[in-house]
Amino acid sequence: MMKVLLSAAQPAARINDQLGALPEWNLADLYPAPDAPEVEADLARAEAECVAFEDAYKGKLAEIAAKPDAGAKLHEAVVRFEAMEELLGKLISFAGLLYFGNTADPQRAKFYGDVRERITAASVHLLFFTLELNRIDDALIDQALTDPKFSRYRPWIEDVRKEKPYQLEDRVEQLFHEKSVTGAGAWNRLFDETIAALRFPVEGEELSIEPTLNLLQDPKEERRRAAAEALANVFKENLRTFALVTNTLAKDKEISDRWRGFKDVADSRHLANRVEREVVKALVQAVRDSYPRLSHRYYKLKAKWFGKDQLNHWDRNAPLPKVEQRTIGWDEARNTVLSAYGAFSPKMAEIAQRFFDKRWIDAPVRPGKAPGAFAHPTVPSAHPYVLLNYQGKPRDVMTLAHELGHGVHQVLAAPQGALMAPTPLTLAETASVFGEMLTFRALLAKAGERERKAMLAQKVEDMLNTVVRQIAFYWFERKLHTERRKGELTSDQICELWMSVQGESLGPAIRLGPGYETFWAYIPHFIHSPFYVYAYAFGDCLVNSLYAVYEKADTGFAERYLDMLAAGGTKHHSELLAPFGLDARDPQFWQNGLSLIDRMITEIEGLEST
Repeated sequence: MMKVLLSAAQPAARINDQLGALPEWNLADLYPAPDAPEVEADLARAEAECVAFEDAYKGKLAEIAAKPDAGAKLHEAVVRFEAMEELLGKLISFAGLLYFGNTADPQRAKFYGDVRERITAASVHLLFFTLELNRIDDALIDQALTDPKFSRYRPWIEDVRKEKPYQLEDRVEQLFHEKSVTGAGAWNRLFDETIAALRFPVEGEELSIEPTLNLLQDPKEERRRAAAEALANVFKENLRTFALVTNTLAKDKEISDRWRGFKDVADSRHLANRVEREVVKALVQAVRDSYPRLSHRYYKLKAKWFGKDQLNHWDRNAPLPKVEQRTIGWDEARNTVLSAYGAFSPKMAEIAQRFFDKRWIDAPVRPGKAPGAFAHPTVPSAHPYVLLNYQGKPRDVMTLAHELGHGVHQVLAAPQGALMAPTPLTLAETASVFGEMLTFRALLAKAGERERKAMLAQKVEDMLNTVVRQIAFYWFERKLHTERRKGELTSDQICELWMSVQGESLGPAIRLGPGYETFWAYIPHFIHSPFYVYAYAFGDCLVNSLYAVYEKADTGFAERYLDMLAAGGTKHHSELLAPFGLDARDPQFWQNGLSLIDRMITEIEGLEST
């Protein structure tokens, strides 16, 4: 029996002497415990209903579509399908969140694995549905969509039909689906558990990855260097494993892409993001062209502040010299973000407040806990959860603002239902980055001149990490997946590819010393979501343009913005941006977004005397 308590009786917060009471999430809103009867009952119900759905509709959709009442009958089928997606989503969300709370716990890992296997087996019986929908003649689907009830699902139907050119014969789709548990899913889990188990020796302490990475922002250079060297040494010791995972998943993706007919290594991601290849290409080119005037220029300026011609790679995110560093307690972080949200929209602040009041946030750093941060939408009938590793740094406050932006977005989109609430990754980052910008601008408005310089510098660094660094990551992935098509890559080859894009993007003012070549190994996006990373740059540039509209708007912007979030995945990016007079297909759109970073660097240069 698993001894994991998730009820409201569990302590609501973990007390940290410097940070105060840090909340731990209450997963009982999904299920009371992994061994609760409700879990087994829902698993059994899901299995039975998936089989019943297959019996009711498999091989019959074309016949249904040809009848006069096709719209009503197809609506009934989609409603049943959506209900099963909701139930399966609730189960896997619970298992996943429990696992990410402590990936080193073998009982949680087993529970997560067992639930994944049962859900995969159950959902095999649903695979036929979208495949058969896509075989229905366009004219019949269009006629069915004239039914008022069925027409509600038009955005989802249209999205499904975009997959039509890449879908395979039913049994091949079933094979791909079933083998995902022992294929990509298993390699993802190996990566997660390997990363969680690593310990980095720094100044006599054995640290997990999150606090070790956090030391790269420490005011003392010797601590930053010690952390960087520990990271490099431990990554190097495990490089064969990371190279094997990377090679295997890249090959797995290549096989799927080849069978489905995707031509470019990133085309499947573009399709999932509902964004055109040309739009992404324009974004990437605009960012790469901007390297000299953004990252190269800023890091040269930062090196000057440190009295150097070059900064070592462990100094890239170092706090500014002679600037007071203080720890920001949890209460202050919460109030800062909620105040910024409230000044923009009371409704937005009210939704964000729920995350604190109802324990939808897990904030403390714990051994085995997944590194980084995320907002998990779970399912529309429940609510999102936010995972943080809060350590009181200014960047942690911005991370809180970022993830709460996701959370607010997910809450607002939930009424669209399980099939249409999710947004493409490119648009999913809009609310999070906008939340960061609101928080930053609110703090900047209260800052004195010296503090203003420090805040601008930190914001520029965050934006460079979000735009320049993520596009460099994307370029690294393009190189890696392209080269992998020629054969397996050695760890040295992967390191060389990594260094080629890092040097180009960071510029001559950053010295990439020995050991840095291994730092590709810990980036989870490369493993879990190939080519995800450009979504961050897309979102940041989009928000920069959006915020410029907000600054000039008279009234009604907040309402239009919340309406955009509430649309979930029902609209293309062109439809969502049209009310703001923006168009991501216009090459100038990206330049407008990048120019904000340029102007911030110029303002910092103007404050050099302070």
